[in-house]
Amino acid sequence: MRLLLDTHTFLWFLTNDPLSSATALAVIADPMNEIVISPASYWEVAIKVSLGKYPMTVPFEQFFAEGIDGNDFSILPVKIRHTAILSALPMHRKDPFDRMIVAQAIVEQVPIVSIDAALDAYGITRIW
Repeated sequence: MRLLLDTHTFLWFLTNDPLSSATALAVIADPMNEIVISPASYWEVAIKVSLGKYPMTVPFEQFFAEGIDGNDFSILPVKIRHTAILSALPMHRKDPFDRMIVAQAIVEQVPIVSIDAALDAYGITRIW
C-alpha cells in the first residue's frame, strides 16, 4: 500500500518520538508499503527552522536526505492536478502545508499517516 506521511509523522518517525502510535510505526516499517513524503513537509520544516521554531542537530539537507533516502521513502512531487484540487478544497484547515498534503492524498488516492483527526473532514483515509 502507498502511504503519505504527514510532516509530524515523518519527523516523529525519524526522531523516535514517543508520540508516534504503534500503528503508524508498524505501517511505516512494513516493507510491503511504499512511503511517500510531500515537498510540503520539507518546505514547512524549512520555514520552522528559519524562524527558530524547530532546532536541528544536523544540517537541514542532510537530515532530509538521510530521512528520505535512508529509509527508502520517495518524494511525491507536487503536480498541477494537486494544486487544482487544493484551489477547491473547503477551508476545514487553514494550514497551507496540511492542505497540500490533503490535496495530494485526494488526487493520488492514498491514506495519510497522521495524528491530526481534523484532516478527516476532507473525507481522506487517515491511519494512526
